[in-house]
Amino acid sequence: MQTDTRNYLVVTAGYWAFTLTDGAIRMLVVLYFHLLGYSPFEVAMLFLFYEFFGIVTNLVGGWLGARIGLNLTMHIGMALQVVALTMLTVPDAWLSVPYVMAAQALSGIAKDLNKMSAKASVKTLAGDTGNSRLFKWVAVLTGSKNALKGAGFFVGAALLELLGFRGALALLAGMLLLVLIVTALMLPSGVGRMKSKPKFTQVFSRIPAINQLAAARFFLFGARDVWFVVGLPVYLYSVLDWSFVEVGSFLALWVIGYGFVQAAAPRLLRRSHHGHGPGGGTARLWAFVLLIVPAGIALALREGGDPATVIVIGLILLGVVFAIN
Repeated sequence: MQTDTRNYLVVTAGYWAFTLTDGAIRMLVVLYFHLLGYSPFEVAMLFLFYEFFGIVTNLVGGWLGARIGLNLTMHIGMALQVVALTMLTVPDAWLSVPYVMAAQALSGIAKDLNKMSAKASVKTLAGDTGNSRLFKWVAVLTGSKNALKGAGFFVGAALLELLGFRGALALLAGMLLLVLIVTALMLPSGVGRMKSKPKFTQVFSRIPAINQLAAARFFLFGARDVWFVVGLPVYLYSVLDWSFVEVGSFLALWVIGYGFVQAAAPRLLRRSHHGHGPGGGTARLWAFVLLIVPAGIALALREGGDPATVIVIGLILLGVVFAIN
């Protein structure tokens, strides 16, 4: 038990360090490329490959982890993030939209390799101690990750002010490289690796309900990210006339709050499930509640509600319900 807890803490610490750099790099890119004269839409488009390649990585990451081990895929993710950070330290003349999109593609792959590896490692480390403990561990890992990603927004803006764009990137890359070395030395090898090499077709489960849940998650996070990463920042900046500091601060606080709700999800649901993890009925109920919130935002805007008020209140409600989902 002590060894499992130690390994869980190492995985969590590595995940935290990665997440901090992930939030920071997003804010660095948004603010710095605005200073270079990029339009808000061009800045938002820089993240499209980040999201797209993250989706692809989610599809194949579990299969890869089963073949080579989850700790190795986690460290590959960290190494790719170091490369992505380093790629952006080149002179301004090199920072074209395609070049930055390529760096963000690497960062997207790195992010989802690291996230998949950390969460799947928790499943392995939890062992046969029951769904309640596993649910709690994953909730704490995921919730703390989102809180730290929000903190990363602040860190990115502060480092840009103190060290400049390239100095901030170099510091983040060096920090993450150190974490990679430490976690590689402390974690056991072969976590999650299967003795028989799984075929790629085993990416899809033989249980239809699992495939349906995976498809639902694909559209759930795809819808959130297309709107939250691209549409929302541009809307807040260009339509509501918020400054970049206001946009970054609001998104940071939203993600931190979202993370706290995620971490508290087991306690919020404990009474209705008598100590067990949620089931399919719970997923359907909260998905339906989640559907109502953005529909309500759209309806309120269509009926002439104040956009700033509707967006802020709607996003707070969306964050709570989405985190529980």
